[in-house]
Amino acid sequence: MFNKRYYYLVKIQYLGYRFHGWQKQPNLKTVHLMIDRTFKFILKGEKFKTLASGRTDAMVSANASAFELFLYAPIEDQEAFLALFNHNLPQDIRALSIEEVDAKFNIIQHSKIKEYLYLFTHGEKCHPFCAPILTTILDDLDISAMQEGAKLFEGTHNFKTYCYKATNEGVYTRDVSTCELVENTVFSANFFPEKTYMLRVKGKGFGRNQIRLMMGALIKLGRAEITLAYIKTTLHPESIEVMDYIAPASGLVLNNIEFE
Repeated sequence: MFNKRYYYLVKIQYLGYRFHGWQKQPNLKTVHLMIDRTFKFILKGEKFKTLASGRTDAMVSANASAFELFLYAPIEDQEAFLALFNHNLPQDIRALSIEEVDAKFNIIQHSKIKEYLYLFTHGEKCHPFCAPILTTILDDLDISAMQEGAKLFEGTHNFKTYCYKATNEGVYTRDVSTCELVENTVFSANFFPEKTYMLRVKGKGFGRNQIRLMMGALIKLGRAEITLAYIKTTLHPESIEVMDYIAPASGLVLNNIEFE
């Protein structure tokens, strides 16, 4: 007998510092594991399935992420369901909203725009409480050069250099609608250093570790280990360069996701 399915889009946020990314892995604590464990408890054995809009790596956080929830019985009171879900989630995961969608909605294939922030400071040792979301580069960095370098990533380019373990079969031509390095005005804490910065990147699709590899190149640029001309070269269609420095994961935040 065919059972009708019900579809819900759930938006969440989480601190990724103690998680091994989103995807379930044997003997490791992941965000997906905790989400499904919570649903298993509150749904009391009812059949369900969850599917994420994308994966995040170990220690990467999300200010706004999303997953699709598939059920075989409707949620009668979405507000109460959301409250129950949050009550049973661990304190470093919070559900923001839930809305019913139809069977045509596919969270993987549906067109979406993602905005990432990479938070960092430089030149001084920070308070240990900064570690979960703010990367500290102890060297002095040329911020103005890094700001120029960030703008080079905007537009449609070959990002093969900035994809971890790229192969010759992958599709690496991507469009980055926004890439800017500015002072951080989004997140603050009384234990943050006086001045912090963020790389803000926005686009429809990114390769594996792309943002962290781009940030790695900008850090090397700030240290004067590479030049603006080198970054331009890496974005050419024929580039075979491999970026050898990936920025630490804990500074990366999926800041927003918009479905078109």
